[in-house]
Amino acid sequence: MARPKKEKAEKLTEPVSFRLAKADHAAFVAKVEASGMKESAFLRDCVLNNKTQIVAKAKTSVDVTRLLYLCNKVSNNVNQLAHRVNTDHLAGKVNEATYESLLFELHAVTQYMKVALKNAD
Repeated sequence: MARPKKEKAEKLTEPVSFRLAKADHAAFVAKVEASGMKESAFLRDCVLNNKTQIVAKAKTSVDVTRLLYLCNKVSNNVNQLAHRVNTDHLAGKVNEATYESLLFELHAVTQYMKVALKNAD
């Protein structure tokens, strides 16, 4: 005897997918196996019956967002300057003292940015 056909509203027609890292996938598979369910049934049960716990990340403040933007811009410029001084030093256009002084200053700027980001908020 054949199974009765499902009503149109009961059919599972809408796919939902996502990707996991290998370690997360292994943990997911372990939980699915422990449940004795298939992956799709396990996910439906977790999501539709609110068996999930969502941890919201704290929103980044406007000041920190702006600071990150500025640090990205400055770090790009520091990279360009370091590359240029290194190239000029290798070509003999910059003497050793100037080269070391510039690298020290660029390193100091980088350290100041890291401290500013660490102490933000």
